[in-house]
Amino acid sequence: MARASRSVHARKKRRKVLEQAKGYRGTKHTSYKRAKEQVWKSGVYAYEGRKQRKRDFRALWIQRINAGAREHGLSYSKLIHGLKLAEIDLDRKILADLAVTEPEIFGAIVAQAENALDGKPVERRVEVQRAVEAATSETPEAESPSTEAQAGDESDATDAAELESEEPGANVATAEEMDQEEGVTAGNADEAAEEDK
Repeated sequence: MARASRSVHARKKRRKVLEQAKGYRGTKHTSYKRAKEQVWKSGVYAYEGRKQRKRDFRALWIQRINAGAREHGLSYSKLIHGLKLAEIDLDRKILADLAVTEPEIFGAIVAQAENALDGKPVERRVEVQRAVEAATSETPEAESPSTEAQAGDESDATDAAELESEEPGANVATAEEMDQEEGVTAGNADEAAEEDK
């Protein structure tokens, strides 16, 4: 039996490893032997890093929840215990997001946890008053003519839409009048199409 040439497959295997080792320092990106060792070790680091990332995010979420809870007079551990007693099933990721972005809602959740810790009945539906920053912009006494014209156009369009909804054929005449002013009608368009043929 003839000897099999491995050159194509071997070259492909080595090229793959060297492409994975792009950007490594020293001979680790040029020498196949050194690159192979480093790519293997990099895979080990990446595996550990994927596990570590989950731990890091959980720690960050706990810090954010703790900070939000202490603003309302509870520690993190008491808040979590109160949530368990109140049967509120929100994970730490959601709680941390609420603590940062929606402090009013987070405050309502903390209040529910406090009620559960004190043995008071827990409300299933809570109304939250959000603090809306009212941007008080002073309106000018006299509006500019362009603003008045835009307001007039909007009211005309609204009136036309109402008229169309009440009487479906009422607005057709105005559309044909506008086309005649431009010099194009449905009949003219058909004639022009026939002439082109």
